[in-house]
Amino acid sequence: MRQITNYDPLPSTIGRLIIAIDGPVGAGKSTVARLLAKRLEYRYIDSGAMYRALSWKALQRGLDLNDERALRQLADETSIVLEAAGDRELILVDGQDVSHQIRERGVEQATSKISTHPSVRQVMVAHQRRMAVEGGVVMDGRDIGTVVFPDADLKFYLTARLEVRARRRYVDAQALGAVREMDELVKDIEARDVRDMNRHASPLRKADGAVTIDTSDLPIAEVVDAMEAEIQRKMGIHEDKT
Repeated sequence: MRQITNYDPLPSTIGRLIIAIDGPVGAGKSTVARLLAKRLEYRYIDSGAMYRALSWKALQRGLDLNDERALRQLADETSIVLEAAGDRELILVDGQDVSHQIRERGVEQATSKISTHPSVRQVMVAHQRRMAVEGGVVMDGRDIGTVVFPDADLKFYLTARLEVRARRRYVDAQALGAVREMDELVKDIEARDVRDMNRHASPLRKADGAVTIDTSDLPIAEVVDAMEAEIQRKMGIHEDKT
């Protein structure tokens, strides 16, 4: 039987899979999804970046974040493109690179409000589905396995302890040159969890059939290893250790 290592792409004979990864903020979804996609030679789609991109434009326009109709129209008319650039992804809004701007705290806070509007999510979900129409995709978010791709070939739910998630966000903020206090981050994450899990449209929850991985004490590579092993198991591929 063909030998498969941790870094081998899965055989093309099994088709181009859609892999959904969900979980709360700071669980490591984007980092893990990006690495998994690279191993499998798949496309990585950061759904959260798409919502942040829309939120950035809404703030630039000075829109009322509670005006669902105006935000739905904005989503309809906005071009959001995720473009690979070496080891990073460029986020283009109407052709403008906003990869850095969408990571600012104000944009993140706006996103948690805009993403609660059902009609806005409807537009974004349709766009995400079009992006993955040919398969060969790893997509992460909060409703990928429950709403965007309920029939995804594989579903994962990543989680981690609150203090670990806050520490990760602290490191992310430092990398962007932002100053954030740990206590503030813990409160922000707790509030975001409440909003995400209790919103009417596409609340955060574990999808049926999803494999849960607690990333609190696992190195990133081990998380990706575990996910790839599950993919191989699900697809009936066995590693030859001889």
